[in-house]
Amino acid sequence: MTETDLPAGPPADLPAEGLRALDRLVGTWAVTGGAEGTVRYEWMPGGFFLVQNVELTQFGSPVTGMEVIGNLRPFGEPAGADVVSRYYDSNGNTFDYVYELNGDTLTIWAGAKGSPAYYEGRFSADGTTATGDWVYPGGGGYTSTMTRI
Repeated sequence: MTETDLPAGPPADLPAEGLRALDRLVGTWAVTGGAEGTVRYEWMPGGFFLVQNVELTQFGSPVTGMEVIGNLRPFGEPAGADVVSRYYDSNGNTFDYVYELNGDTLTIWAGAKGSPAYYEGRFSADGTTATGDWVYPGGGGYTSTMTRI
């Protein structure tokens, strides 16, 4: 079977509303707090995936990474409801997340939605900063602030 023999799958005319809400992340941000450095968000052509490029120092070690954020759409199936991501870093890690933006509150769960490991932060009224906390089960975590540059 060749690629041209495969069905294209259902059409996806527009990216999902929950994903489009993350447009406010697009741009370059200075990160301070438990991790320091910069992150950059940009849309892939078509607008179905948001890509984050990471250059941070965390726990005293430099780390670079790339995250692809969007709605899962397995071959031949409709797009999933949750906005999910997979992150890859220079230390060989892969992490999965679920994103949700309600008003000015951004929640990022590590693994599945409702996970006890998560980030919850709020955007400032002008959208130039987002401040919140990474919470880890059993204690730990840290405060993180992103400032648009």
